[in-house]
Amino acid sequence: QVQLVESGGGLVQAGGSLRLSCAASGSIFSIYRMGWYRQAPGKQRELVAVITTAGTTNYVDSVKGRFTISRDNAKNTVYLQMTRLKPEDTAVYYCNAFWSYGPEYWGQGTQVTVSS
Repeated sequence: QVQLVESGGGLVQAGGSLRLSCAASGSIFSIYRMGWYRQAPGKQRELVAVITTAGTTNYVDSVKGRFTISRDNAKNTVYLQMTRLKPEDTAVYYCNAFWSYGPEYWGQGTQVTVSS
């Protein structure tokens, strides 16, 4: 069982920055591929960024060059640094933990609102 708790969301003006954090507990954090997803009102949840156990990262095209995902296995935490935010980045952001040999886990979500 893994518990994921996101923090760091909020209201920011377009062009601003936020850093989301996701603290994990309950299992061996380092074995999980970690990801950030987001869901805007009326839209499906989409993958924003992932980081593998080896540290390889991947991003959806719309955030490349603006967002950076990172992980600190010693702190059981994954981060999403978001810069040059746009109104279309407004969504609830969810943390995800995935391991091929077990269930995946989700956090409760944190709201990010970007005003124009």
